[in-house]
Amino acid sequence: MTHLLRAKQSGIQGDFSESLNSTLFAPTLLNHFGVNSQLTRIAYDPVQSLLAVGTRSSQFGNGRVYVFGGGRIQLNFDLPRKNAGVKWMSFCADRLVVLDDKGDLIIFALVERRMQSTYSPPGSVLSVACDPTLDFVLLGLQNGEIIAYDMETEKLAELRLPNFWAAQNTKSRTQPVISLQFHPRDIGTLLVGYPEGAAVFSFKQNKALHLFHYHVPRGAPGGDGKTGAMSVDRNPKLIHSTWHPTGQFVLTSHEDGSMVIWDTKTGRKILARTLTDTNVDKEGAGATTFGNAGAGDQRSPIAKIAWCANQDPDDTAILVAGGTSSLLPMKGLTLMELGRSPNYATSSWPIIESHFAEPKKQRVLPTPPQVEVVDFCLIPRKSPWFAGAHDPIAVVAILSSGEITTLSFPSGYPIAPNNQLPISMSFLHPFATLLSHCAVDRTRWLGMSENRQAGPKLLNGGSEPLPSLRHHEQRNVILSAHADGTVRLWDAGVDDEIENTKVSQADVSRAVGRLDNVRITHMSLASTSGELAVGTASGELVVFRWARNNNPGREGPAADVNMPGRLTNVTSRVDPSLIEGFQPFTLVNRQNGPCTALCVSDVGFVAAGFEGGAIVIIDLRGPAIIFDSTTQELLSQADRRRSGPGKSPYATAIQFSVMTLDGESYSSILLHVGTNSGHVITIKILPAQGGRYTVTPAGSTTCAGTVKLIHPQHANSLTAAHARPQAVAGLRDGFKVDGVLIVVTENEARIFRPTSAKGAHKTFDNALCHSAAVVKYQERGLALLGLFGDGTAKAFSVPGLREITSLRIDGMLDVKRFQDAVVTERGDIIGWTGPSEIAQINIWGLPPSRTIPTLITPSSLLPPRPTISNFEWLAGNQYMDSTQLSLIIGGPNRPPSKRQLAQAQADEVARRSTVQRSATTASSSAGREPEGWGAYLSRNVQERTERLGMMGEGVDRLEENSAGWAEDVNKFVAKQKKGLMMGAVKRGLGF
Repeated sequence: MTHLLRAKQSGIQGDFSESLNSTLFAPTLLNHFGVNSQLTRIAYDPVQSLLAVGTRSSQFGNGRVYVFGGGRIQLNFDLPRKNAGVKWMSFCADRLVVLDDKGDLIIFALVERRMQSTYSPPGSVLSVACDPTLDFVLLGLQNGEIIAYDMETEKLAELRLPNFWAAQNTKSRTQPVISLQFHPRDIGTLLVGYPEGAAVFSFKQNKALHLFHYHVPRGAPGGDGKTGAMSVDRNPKLIHSTWHPTGQFVLTSHEDGSMVIWDTKTGRKILARTLTDTNVDKEGAGATTFGNAGAGDQRSPIAKIAWCANQDPDDTAILVAGGTSSLLPMKGLTLMELGRSPNYATSSWPIIESHFAEPKKQRVLPTPPQVEVVDFCLIPRKSPWFAGAHDPIAVVAILSSGEITTLSFPSGYPIAPNNQLPISMSFLHPFATLLSHCAVDRTRWLGMSENRQAGPKLLNGGSEPLPSLRHHEQRNVILSAHADGTVRLWDAGVDDEIENTKVSQADVSRAVGRLDNVRITHMSLASTSGELAVGTASGELVVFRWARNNNPGREGPAADVNMPGRLTNVTSRVDPSLIEGFQPFTLVNRQNGPCTALCVSDVGFVAAGFEGGAIVIIDLRGPAIIFDSTTQELLSQADRRRSGPGKSPYATAIQFSVMTLDGESYSSILLHVGTNSGHVITIKILPAQGGRYTVTPAGSTTCAGTVKLIHPQHANSLTAAHARPQAVAGLRDGFKVDGVLIVVTENEARIFRPTSAKGAHKTFDNALCHSAAVVKYQERGLALLGLFGDGTAKAFSVPGLREITSLRIDGMLDVKRFQDAVVTERGDIIGWTGPSEIAQINIWGLPPSRTIPTLITPSSLLPPRPTISNFEWLAGNQYMDSTQLSLIIGGPNRPPSKRQLAQAQADEVARRSTVQRSATTASSSAGREPEGWGAYLSRNVQERTERLGMMGEGVDRLEENSAGWAEDVNKFVAKQKKGLMMGAVKRGLGF
């Protein structure tokens, strides 16, 4: 009976929840955005234009692989082993090869979109190598051996290579294989890295051709330049090895920061250097080439090295992560542009050495300060060869903080992730710190398609399934704030076609005039007008409007200085790359603490509250500040006493409405402000002469606990009483809105007519409420849904506040971040599941989409693998193709693979088409008169005789030319001998 009494006290005559019962509430997971844990590896396939990222295992979930294509294409693969994370990952034709940190090898079939096989090797795997033209994966083991796994037959192949370094150091018991890489032009040659050095192994000759051992003699500075270590001989451990794009040289990096260049023909050491010094393996200081570290400085270890090739593989550059001074605030990526390699056959050793000692250009690609790059992935234009470093256009780097950054290559300009990387990746670019939501009108959202100057698309692969033909008129737009001071907006969709898939971005840091220390605390978007307001922790309030940039590509004039308490025109602070999108409009710096509450209305008003208690209302038609006061001034003396001593109450929830106040006969625009002390303050906004507005406090109501939600509701319908243009336009005609406020605090829920203290209320006894909203079910009823600290989502009837159901969602969301979760009117709960992942849950049991995107595009063909040059072939260099290597690795008894069968089928189809074309040509030539068997034989004999005659003539001409060339050579040699003899005679006679 209590809920019936509450219904009468609330001011609502009907029961808005009459048709709702507990069976309708069935929370289902619709989607995930972001990644579940910290990234460990990134891989890119330029042929299919796909990007894959792997995560480590953590308290937020097991290791997972995310594969992204163009648009919203995304497919997730969970690692089969519990508590395992991704250690190594690479695309291999239509497969994705993954090595987890437990030592298991996992093969994912991208065509079938499933896990194909998993294999536990006989030992600890430290390195992996694969090639798109092979069906085998080479595994380097802890004991120094190399084994091969057959992805086609899903078992171990016959090949087993021994430890090649045992011949170099017989005293060493084990030398683990720490790196493996196929020769960029000869797949039959393998580069193997051990802690003591590297080896070049030839499958064709079945032996190690060269062993590279780096030794720093006594008196040489070495890579780290430690003075105390110069008195002894050193053998720095190898940490990485890679080929030159042509295969003529090998680069090894070592734990002391040294980078050593080796010649693969002779095994000779060409140069040992660091990023700053050369000849570090020789006594005396090396020649400084790029700034010198100070005394006592230490270098950060080299995390990764890539030897990049331009369109011409002889034009190379070396990209290095790490190896810089530990004192530098920005570590970045070091790029050494070497230019075209010298001609090996005609260049001397000093010329080759100077090529590596004196790069044509060396610079640092900038990354965020105070973090280091732990891994990176190059984005080639179209070729997967040369270790994924052929003609790259961008680089994606994983930072030590867990974030990622994207830079253009080789210029190093930052690339904005919106519309270049998937939405899930943008949660790490940099970290998303805050969420908000707005139900935007569909027509308005379709017009909010951002246009920004950008380079070529990084991801275009895959194809999305046919979407649902339904279009919801209210788009499910999510706002995410990021650590770099940007706000990104995108449509999450709800089982319908997302017509506008683009991501829009508002640059708050540019709008406030500084790039650092911009922490966003609140965001609000107007659903109809599309105006965006953002509040910061330093007290700024910035308003953005959707507009077209009049000067794209150019910086605007200097804006006015931000004046405290006054509006500043910041329209000139627009991003030059933006053509059409959210542009800064106006700014106010209240200097009253962080922004704690914010709301943008659809009728041209913005209201914000600050931690110091200030309340500011801005009329965007000016713009002009039409109200600036504090909660302390707005509360009555009795309310101040109830608030207790200490700081002034501050706003925690703000909402605009159009309704009739209790005791009045007309409706007006109202602003409702909820505070941390439980007060709900109501302010009237009335029109005045000259098109202006006056603001008058109307009273306050006291509740228990911090206000979490203020929802204006029509008392006679299921429609919300928000301040919409239609409602405000009706005020001129005397239109009245009979409305109530539904207010939720941490401790209770209240329904009342403002500003009366009467109404219905319900106390939450078991747990605190962290977030709440009024949700609607198919125009059939309303319910009040709240997220509570005990991990439940509870639904209450309106207006009786009777508990309808209690749902356990602590297994779907992170309960510790319930205060950051968002509940939408449609019934979606958007909350955090981890530091960089959110989940979209629907409480009405809406089934998730069952459609799975297609990742592999059959028309995107793998380009031919590069081979050795004609000069190398004429010089006698032995070369092996993929078919020959497959026979060596798999053995003669291995059945034909799917790749070989497909190739044979393609060859057969080509042969048949050739035969058919020949038959068609013969038939057309004999169309006028039938050709008998004898005539056919005579014609073929005649054609063969003509071809032999032509060949004979060609051979005769070749013989004549050769004889003429030989005669000319003999004449030249005789002339030179005669000149030499005459010169000797003349010198003897004294001439």
